Amino acid sequence: MDTFWNLMPRPIKLGLGALLLLLTGLLGAAEFWELPPAPAPEDFGNMLINRISEANSIKPATFSHWLHRRKFTCRVCHYELEFNMQLNTTEITEAANRNGQFCGSSGCHDGKASFGHEVAHCDKCHNGNKSYCNARFAELAKLPKAPHGNKIDWGMAMSKGLVIPHKYVKTKPNTKIDFKETLLLDSEWEGIPPAVFSHIPHVWQLDCSNCHPDLFNVKKKTTKHFSMVANLQGQYCGTCHTNVAFPMADCARCHPGMSN
Repeated sequence: MDTFWNLMPRPIKLGLGALLLLLTGLLGAAEFWELPPAPAPEDFGNMLINRISEANSIKPATFSHWLHRRKFTCRVCHYELEFNMQLNTTEITEAANRNGQFCGSSGCHDGKASFGHEVAHCDKCHNGNKSYCNARFAELAKLPKAPHGNKIDWGMAMSKGLVIPHKYVKTKPNTKIDFKETLLLDSEWEGIPPAVFSHIPHVWQLDCSNCHPDLFNVKKKTTKHFSMVANLQGQYCGTCHTNVAFPMADCARCHPGMSN
C-alpha cells in the first residue's frame, strides 16, 4: 500500500487527501483516523508515572492533570519543576522528592501546602490506579462545558476567572510573556481550511521553551514532518492535544472552517 501511494501523482494524492479530510468532518475524527475510544471525561488526562516504580516492586504513581490544572499552570510543572513533556522520561526519585524537587517542591507536596512524602501518604500516589481521584471530578461541575476531553472548556474557565492557576511556586518569572501573534497554518491538502494557532491561550499556560525549539523549530517553514498523522502519534501539537489538552477529535477548535 505504501509503495502504491508513493507512486501516485501528487495532484491525485492532494485530491484524495482533501476528500478524506472532508469526510472526517462528516464521519467524525475518531472514526476516520481510527483513534482509540475516548476515555470517560474524568479519566482524560490521568496517567501513571512508571519509569522505575514497577521495576523496583512499587506500584506506579497516579497523576491527574485536571486535578492539578485548577491550581497550577502547565509552566509550573513542565518548566519550573523540570518535568519533561513526555511521560516517563523524567528521572524522578523518592530521594529527590524528599529533597524538595519535583512533586516535593515548596508549595506542592511538601507536607505544608499539600500532603508530603511520609509513609502514611505513599498510597495516595503509588496505587497504580489512574482513576484514584475521580470521585473529585464532580468539583468541576460548574465550569464551562466543551464537547471533548474532560468536557471542560479550560480556556474559557480561565478567561472568566473561574480558575486562577498559579504561574509559579518558587521562582517568579523575570519577564511577563506577552506574545499575541496568531498564525495561520495552511493545509497542504487542497480543500482543507487552515488551522489557526493563537499564542495567547498558550502563553497563559506555558513558557516559550516548552514548545521551542524541541517541539517546533521557530524558523518559518523549517519544522520537518509536521502533519496531522504526526500530531496524532503524539508529536508536535499532539504532545499535549492527545491526552491532556482538548483532543484532536475536536477538529473545529483548530480548523474553524471545518465542522466536527
